[in-house]
Amino acid sequence: MKNNDHTNEIFKARIIGAFMLLVFIAFGFGQYFFESENTSEKYIGALLIILNSILVLFIGILLKKTLQLYSILIGSIYLIARTIEAIALASIVLNLIPSINSSSDYLYCISMLILGLGSIPMCLGLYKYRISPSWLALWGVIGYTLFAFGFLMELFGKQWSMYLLIFGGLWETTFAFWLIIKKGTYN
Repeated sequence: MKNNDHTNEIFKARIIGAFMLLVFIAFGFGQYFFESENTSEKYIGALLIILNSILVLFIGILLKKTLQLYSILIGSIYLIARTIEAIALASIVLNLIPSINSSSDYLYCISMLILGLGSIPMCLGLYKYRISPSWLALWGVIGYTLFAFGFLMELFGKQWSMYLLIFGGLWETTFAFWLIIKKGTYN
């Protein structure tokens, strides 16, 4: 299923890159406002968290289109992981409903664990099919492995995620800028 020419392209690369950067902004500000005591700020935060989830879902859909050209399984795993992440993050806004007792920290950890686990095969696919530079793909594998491990330990009460998420977070921003600048084309 691999392209016969020596150029591998990530479809809609600039859009994916922009969305990957926007999710940091949407969720970061969304979480900040959502934790406010001010009701209107809480609703603004909820809207930003929902926007984040929509962007996450579109990243999964758009990247799946490229990944499925090389491996339907990898494309499907990535889309499923991003869909679960989007739903779990959007579920955080259920804390606005007084009768629902959900833990936003738990939902966040679950969503980040799923993101990490689902992104490892994607990065392996980027490496195997030479969709991105090897160094970038391998960094993604290592970064997301550490990222997922940190959030797994968080679920067991170990506060490691803040130390280990930096590797995956830096990879995502680097990959996003690579997509925007290089237009997702790699020879």
